[in-house]
Amino acid sequence: MENVLLIALSRQTALRREMDVIANNVANANTNGFKRRISQSREFQMPVASTDTFRRGEDRRVSFVIDRGTPLDLSGGTLEPTNNPLDVAISGEGFFVVQTPQGERYTRNGALMLNANGELVNSDGFPLLGEQGNFQFSQNDSQIAIAGDGTVTTSDGSRGRLRVVRFANPQALENVGANLFSTPQPAEPVTQARVQAGFVERSNVKPVLEISRMIEVNRAYQSVASLMSRTDETRRTAIQRLGEAI
Repeated sequence: MENVLLIALSRQTALRREMDVIANNVANANTNGFKRRISQSREFQMPVASTDTFRRGEDRRVSFVIDRGTPLDLSGGTLEPTNNPLDVAISGEGFFVVQTPQGERYTRNGALMLNANGELVNSDGFPLLGEQGNFQFSQNDSQIAIAGDGTVTTSDGSRGRLRVVRFANPQALENVGANLFSTPQPAEPVTQARVQAGFVERSNVKPVLEISRMIEVNRAYQSVASLMSRTDETRRTAIQRLGEAI
């Protein structure tokens, strides 16, 4: 009976973590360039059975539920026109590189602007990096444009090209807040990167599907809780009857 409660508890723990993942996805449904995560779990069998209720020769392993991980869904979001020539979206694989106080970080958020110092920054104020460093503009610069290969130009000519990078194992990317990723992996340049100016990539979260899954997880959690309650009631009844027999 204790095994039943432990197995149910392992399932509840996995469901609670999945609910946290879904809630975070829903909360970022309108975040530019956000990539949803998928909660996965798997069966884990204990190598030996500790119960004494099995007859000799019938011992079997006890299965629990454990987290398998929360891989990224790297599918592209919808490209939405903004009529802002500084906004840019990546078509295909790759990430923009921004400079933060903690070092270089990576994002798909291409909502850009100029700050008070004339730097090209993202919506969180982090400078966007090009192949030669960050982009700095003066008051005399006009007609800032971003070409399909990421080249940034002004009325005075080219200012460099946006860095668009990829990773050998993108699933190793870690969320570090502000819709940014970090990883110890070396960044590899995307040599044939294509970008679209005047667009931003929206989140790849589909709210209706996420909310439907949230309802399913909630029902599964309640079902397991009901099972645990019935099991506990059965144990109390058994103990009570045993006491009356004695």
